[in-house]
This record gives sequence, structure tokens and C-alpha cells, in this order.
Amino acid sequence: MELYGCDPELLKKVDAVREVMVSAAKACKATVVDVAFHEFKPFGVSGVVVIAESHLSIHTWPEYRYAAVDIFTCGKTVDPEQAVEHIAASFHCPQPSIVEVKRGIIPGAGPLPHKVEQGGRRSQSSREKVPVGS
Repeated sequence: MELYGCDPELLKKVDAVREVMVSAAKACKATVVDVAFHEFKPFGVSGVVVIAESHLSIHTWPEYRYAAVDIFTCGKTVDPEQAVEHIAASFHCPQPSIVEVKRGIIPGAGPLPHKVEQGGRRSQSSREKVPVGS
């Protein structure tokens, strides 16, 4: 996402940015695993919300009223569009620019697995099991 025209006061506060990103992960039904954010001086925030289904990351430039956001997900339980809507609305972005890129599509291999199961195996689907590292 490219977010232009955002509220600069929100973009420069690490607590506000963290709250928006964590709540966006929850809004899209992702499983939050870890959170790391840093506030730069004089301003700007970078951070990542690690989710079981991958991650959400952000870099802000309040002086330009701009933020760059990546929402990287896998699996069928997460709805990244919910995160997109939540983030754009929370930062008061009037017209977000959104680009969707399909990733992890390996010719002949099918979709990449995304969940680790008991026994150190990853589940690609309910019918196919792939060892970790394969």
C-alpha cells in the first residue's frame, strides 16, 4: 500500500502506528506472533507485526504525510483486504494506492506451505504433508 495524505500526527507516534498495525492484523483474522516497532528522531516510524501467516510492515514519513505498508499473508483464513481498509481508514488516507502481488507460486510445486504442524512438518493442504526444509 502507498498511503498519501495521511494524518502526520499519527504517522510520527510509534504507539499510534503500532496500535493501527496490530489491530489491522487482528481485523484480518491473522494470528499475531510478535511485534517490533522503532520511532526515529526527529520523526518517522518503522515496524513489523509478525503473524503466523507471514507479516505486516510499515515505514512512515510524517513530513510527507506518507506511509509505505506491506501486508504479506498466506493461507485461506486471513483476509488482507480487511487490513488494507483498517489501515487506510485509521491513518485518514483519502485514496490509498494498493498493489496486489501473488507470491510463492512456484511452477509445478503448487502453493507454498504456511503452517507448521506437530512433528516439525508443514501443511500445504489437508491432503499433502511436506517436511520442513523441503
